[in-house]
Amino acid sequence: MIEIEYEFREQDLVHFNEMRLKKSEEIQHGMKKNRLLVPGVMVLIAAFYYFYYGDRNTMLYVLVLAGLWSWLSPKLILLDLQRQILSKYSAKEKANMFGTYVLTIDPANPQHLLEKSPSGKHKVPWSEMLRVEHGRHHVYIYVDTTTALVIPKETVKKGNLKEFAQQAEKLIERLG
Repeated sequence: MIEIEYEFREQDLVHFNEMRLKKSEEIQHGMKKNRLLVPGVMVLIAAFYYFYYGDRNTMLYVLVLAGLWSWLSPKLILLDLQRQILSKYSAKEKANMFGTYVLTIDPANPQHLLEKSPSGKHKVPWSEMLRVEHGRHHVYIYVDTTTALVIPKETVKKGNLKEFAQQAEKLIERLG
């Protein structure tokens, strides 16, 4: 029996959603457009002030604002995204989501992943899982295209995460 125990936290939920959105072409296109279009217009306004009015100080202020906008807007968008993610869940849902998880691969019953979480015990069939991804600080076991079991490497309390992930990959390939 292969088993791991870990702690799932708010920051892990936020990280997973940020990672998904950073991979989204639509979001990336919107952020790039916001990062380039608004400062581009501001540069045109700065040029107008400089060439039409000869106002060098105003031109410099507008250029500094354009640079700040280009640099800070992605960070502000991500902060707003974090707020939106956490506001989607009620206090009860958060209590059922965050806390200690125990995942078990039982060789006697290889059809399911056994999950013990703050919301209770669940059996997740390997046939419903898509893949296992390894991140720098997390391992993701995707249940569908937008949902995954997020396992933060730093909060694993018991078990061998590498061995668990390898076994999960094999079972998903074989039974998925």
